Amino acid sequence: MSAPDALISCAGLHKAFGAKHVLRGLDLDLRRGETLVILGGSGSGKSVLLKHMNGLLKPDRGEVSVAGQDITALAEVDLGPIRRKVGMLFQMAALFDSMSVLDNVAYPIREAESLPESEIREHVSHLLDVVDLRETETLMPAELSGGMRKRAGLARALALEPEVMLYDEPTTGLDPVVAQKINVLIRDLQRRFGLSGVVVTHDLHCAFYVADRIAFLHEGKIAFAGTPDETRRTSHPMLREFLDAVA
Repeated sequence: MSAPDALISCAGLHKAFGAKHVLRGLDLDLRRGETLVILGGSGSGKSVLLKHMNGLLKPDRGEVSVAGQDITALAEVDLGPIRRKVGMLFQMAALFDSMSVLDNVAYPIREAESLPESEIREHVSHLLDVVDLRETETLMPAELSGGMRKRAGLARALALEPEVMLYDEPTTGLDPVVAQKINVLIRDLQRRFGLSGVVVTHDLHCAFYVADRIAFLHEGKIAFAGTPDETRRTSHPMLREFLDAVA
């Protein structure tokens, strides 16, 4: 059973790609208001799990619920309201290279709303201010550093005011100083907007900085879930081996 305060609930998820079984009856809840970090080795299925949480992937078996609504059987055309609730920052930011920063961030607003262009530009300016990218509207993605691209992608993901943000390896490829700015931003968004979050990462500094709770994915199931302190003290053999290897 899912927790009473679960905003996203994954129950009995199975997912295979050909002969490769990635998820094997996985159960996991995201509680309202928390930042949940998912740890696991390369190829363990962390990003696969994340993409089930907004319907980008569908399980072979099992159920994903968002705010109490089963999204498993929804057709792509019916997932729009879910994607408004559940934003996603992709690993490489997934900006449109042919669009300016302004047009990238404005894209979901223009697709979903019928607003005057002046209002859209004002909203984009506010979002860029939130992620500390002031006065970058006219820049193209190729003119941005890796950290700036991540923040522009985050501004776009925030454009429709989601309740949940999914972060796929938010600090990958960034130097420690820039990575820490992303970590601070994740925490700041949680505090300022009450934003719940799921962070997939192998960066232990990121994990322990942003997490209210940490889940460890191993052999297609959640093998451990606990607070950062409980994670640090764990005697779970596979998680202990993972933490000691990565530290």
